[in-house]
Amino acid sequence: MTTHATHTPNAGAEEARRALVAPRPAAFRWSAIAVTALVGLTAVAGGLALVVGFDADFLAPASSVLAGSGFSSFLVPGLLLGGVVGGTQLAAAVLAVVRSRWTVLAVTVAAVVLLVWIFVETAMIPWSVLQAVYFAVGLGEIGLVLVDLGLLSDGRRR
Repeated sequence: MTTHATHTPNAGAEEARRALVAPRPAAFRWSAIAVTALVGLTAVAGGLALVVGFDADFLAPASSVLAGSGFSSFLVPGLLLGGVVGGTQLAAAVLAVVRSRWTVLAVTVAAVVLLVWIFVETAMIPWSVLQAVYFAVGLGEIGLVLVDLGLLSDGRRR
C-alpha cells in the first residue's frame, strides 16, 4: 500500500513561517514590546540629542562631564547610545511584535547591552538618577526573560 502525501502550493512557506514563530505567553510578549520599544526610542532620542548637541541641560549634559573620559565630544557616545543601545532594544521590540523565536535572545542581548552601557557610563561620567533608572530597567528586562524561561518563579508549577 502506497501513501501519497498531499501538498498544498504554500505548505513549504507556511512551515518555514511556523519555524520562525515561537509561541510566547502574552504577558512576556507585550511586556517585552513595551519595555524594549520605550528604552529603544529614548536611547535613539538621547543619542540624537548628544550627536546634534542640544544646548538644553535636560537633553544633553555639559561637555565638561567628558573630562577624563577619553572623548572630546559627545559624537561617539551619542552614536553608540542611539545605534547600539537603541538599535538592540528596537530590534528586540520588532522581533517580539512579529513573534520571532529569537525574541527571548534579543531581549537578553538588549538588556546586557543596556547594562554594559550604564556600567561604562557610570565609570566615565558623573552619576545621575537616569543611570539608576535605566540600570533598573535593564535588570527588569533580565528578570522578564528569567520569568519567561521559568527560571525565576514563585515555586508553583505552571
